[in-house]
Amino acid sequence: MCKLTHSWAGKMLLGLAFAAQAPSAFCQSADLGALTLAQSEQLLRSRNRELQAARRALEAAQANTLSAGARPNPTLSLGVATINPSAGVGAGPLRDKTVDSSVRVDQVIERGERRELRVATASRLESASTEDLSDAVRQQRIALRSAYYDLLFAQDKAFITQDSAALFEGSMRAAELRLKAGDLASADVSRLRVDALRAANDARVAEADRRRAQLALAYLIGAEAQAAVIHAADPWPPATDVEATDGTDELIERRPDVRAARKRVEAAQSARELARSLRTRDVSVGMQYDHYPVNPAYALGSGAGTGSSYGVFVSIPIFALYNHEGEIQRAEVDYGAALETLDKVRAQARGELSRALYDLQASVERLRRHDESLLVEAKKAADSAEFAYKNGAIGVMDLLDARRTLRAIQIDAASARNDYSKARAAWEIATGSGKAD
Repeated sequence: MCKLTHSWAGKMLLGLAFAAQAPSAFCQSADLGALTLAQSEQLLRSRNRELQAARRALEAAQANTLSAGARPNPTLSLGVATINPSAGVGAGPLRDKTVDSSVRVDQVIERGERRELRVATASRLESASTEDLSDAVRQQRIALRSAYYDLLFAQDKAFITQDSAALFEGSMRAAELRLKAGDLASADVSRLRVDALRAANDARVAEADRRRAQLALAYLIGAEAQAAVIHAADPWPPATDVEATDGTDELIERRPDVRAARKRVEAAQSARELARSLRTRDVSVGMQYDHYPVNPAYALGSGAGTGSSYGVFVSIPIFALYNHEGEIQRAEVDYGAALETLDKVRAQARGELSRALYDLQASVERLRRHDESLLVEAKKAADSAEFAYKNGAIGVMDLLDARRTLRAIQIDAASARNDYSKARAAWEIATGSGKAD
């Protein structure tokens, strides 16, 4: 990968360059048939539509900062007056025409540090948009990992149901041979056939779930056209214990949504000062040059027929009827709303962090119960039932119950792994302990 710059702008340009790649180049950059989580996160950063929208919002904020720093442009006025329709404008060159002409330039001089306050407000809003982009990355990473693990779960579920359907298919063939030989009752064959059909239906439903999971992940990485070939290749993360962190307040203050809310409070404070500065009057300064005809009878010296004059003007507004009370009151309201939003975002962040820890602790306990006891015992029971049925020790109903129990526990175990993986991803992203791929 070529090096641009270590600055944020360089990283943003690099991301935009990736986003502009053609679909064919995108397909070559990652093997969607064996897609890893790290590759998914790289594709998320370059092709996710929500992140692209957040980048556009940041670019708009940067443009607003540029506009806020602009100084008022001078105004040029040109005019002619004292045109006599009956006598006309006279003969001769332009300067000898019998009309008054004027050229004027006006310049507004801002006072009350309004330009500095505008720039400060826009800069803080730009910083808030930068944090919004970081928060969008955070949220989309959580959504991506959730979709990736949902696909892993759908793949495992499809494998379990397909294996079960294949097992029933083999049992059906053996049962039909035993029925012909007179070793098995027709009622038992019917029960096997019913469960075989149910297993086939379950396999078809699991395949549909897998397809939906592919589509959900494909949207996040901008690969809807290639959704059918996406296959999650990473293994499930191992179950590990996690302890509550002592730096909860620090984690909350580091969150990008909280940082964005703080920047908006600062921007609202600058906007409040800007509104108050409106009561400091701006001054408009103008300079004017007038060119006018002079009656020769009064002119000094022969041939003098025109005259010129100069003028300087100062304009000051008079706040006799309105003194910007509305703008100031609105700025005060916006500042109070920004403070309330910051408090709300902090409360939400604290709740999300606590919920992520609780979900992770609960899911790891559930997963371990499945791995250490439930799956082991269900597999033993199913193997014993298969052996006993083949040797005529149990009936078909006992065999079917053992198979159903094993299949249900296998799916529950896969669901527990999915819940744990998603809870772990949410915790790692919330605490910054996971890799920022």
